[in-house]
Amino acid sequence: MVGNSSAPDAAAEGERAGPDRTAGGTAGVQAGVAAREPDPDRLPDRIWTIPNALSIARLLGVPVFLWLVLGPHADGWAVVLLFGAAASDWLDGKLARALHQESRLGQVLDPAADRLYIGVMLIGLAIRAIIPWWLVGVLVGRELVLAVALLRLRARGWEPLQVSFVGKAATLCLFYAFPLLLLGAYSGDAALAAKVVGWAFVAWGTALYWAAAGVYLLQVWRLTSGPGGPDPGGEVAEAEQPDG
Repeated sequence: MVGNSSAPDAAAEGERAGPDRTAGGTAGVQAGVAAREPDPDRLPDRIWTIPNALSIARLLGVPVFLWLVLGPHADGWAVVLLFGAAASDWLDGKLARALHQESRLGQVLDPAADRLYIGVMLIGLAIRAIIPWWLVGVLVGRELVLAVALLRLRARGWEPLQVSFVGKAATLCLFYAFPLLLLGAYSGDAALAAKVVGWAFVAWGTALYWAAAGVYLLQVWRLTSGPGGPDPGGEVAEAEQPDG
C-alpha cells in the first residue's frame, strides 16, 4: 500500500530495497535511497493530520475484518472492508503529498497496516480451511527472514531501505488474492472463477514476495558486509582502521 509520505506511489511489508548503482553496491544503494525517499529524521512529528487519520481508521478495521470472517462469516462485508482499506491507503498517500502533510508517523502506520491486514487474512482463511497452513508458514517465514535482516541493518547504523516495486507488486497481488479466495469458498460458477483467479494471484504474489526479499537481502549484505557505515549526513562513512 502507498504510504502517506512524499515517496512515489511505488513506495506496503514491508520490505524496503534501494537500487544498486555501483560495482561495490554500498554507495549506490544508499545514494539511491536518499534520492527516492525523504529522510525520516527530516519529516515532522505531526500526528493529527488527515492522512494519519485515514491510516488509523484503516488499522481499526483490522480486528473488525477478522471478526467478520471468523464470527458471523459475513464474507461480503469483509471484502467490502478490504476494498475500503485499499482505497483509503491510496487516498492517504495522495493527500499527504497534495496537502504537504507527510509525517514520521505516516511512514510507520502504512507498512504496519499492510502487514496486519495480510496477517489477519492469512489467519482467518487458514482457520476456515480456505488456504493451507503451509502457505501461512511460507509467507510468515519470509517476514521472519526480513526481520533478522532489519536487525542487522540497524545494528550497523542503517535505516530500513526503501520499498521496492517488486515488493509493492507482491503486496498488491496478495490483497487481490485473499478476498477472491474468500468469495471462492462458496458454490457456483462465479465462486469457482474467483477461486481460480485467487490462487493465480497467490502464486504470483508469493513468488514476488520472496523475490522482493531476495532483493532486500542483497542490499542488506552489500551495506553491512564492508567496514563502513552511515555518517550523520546519511552518506557512506569508512570505518576507522586500527593502529598497526
